[in-house]
Amino acid sequence: MSYIDGFVIAVPKQNKQKFIEHAKRADSVFMEHGATRVLECWGDDVKDGKLTDFRRAVQAKDDEVVVFSWIEWPDKATRDAAMAKVMNDRRLSPQTNPMPFDGKRLIFGGFSPVVELGAGL
Repeated sequence: MSYIDGFVIAVPKQNKQKFIEHAKRADSVFMEHGATRVLECWGDDVKDGKLTDFRRAVQAKDDEVVVFSWIEWPDKATRDAAMAKVMNDRRLSPQTNPMPFDGKRLIFGGFSPVVELGAGL
């Protein structure tokens, strides 16, 4: 079964194009190292919750948009091997591909799917 890395980020609205360019460069590295799919989703219907929500999770400011992203891997072993290489890839260094958002407020985690539905599965 596949393995998923998930991310939630607060990105300044004015940095949308910079974020897209940053993501394209970074995501191509993940794909090169074995990811099967990467999605970067710009929030357009992210509501405030009563107890918690995406915006609070990343301390999004009024001028920021929540981005929800994930990387799909064929399995955890492929992901673990790739991450060791990806984290040392110079193309992802802040000097080469600076983050157009506050990386300290990015949240992420690895997930093992327990239900998987869809065409072709």
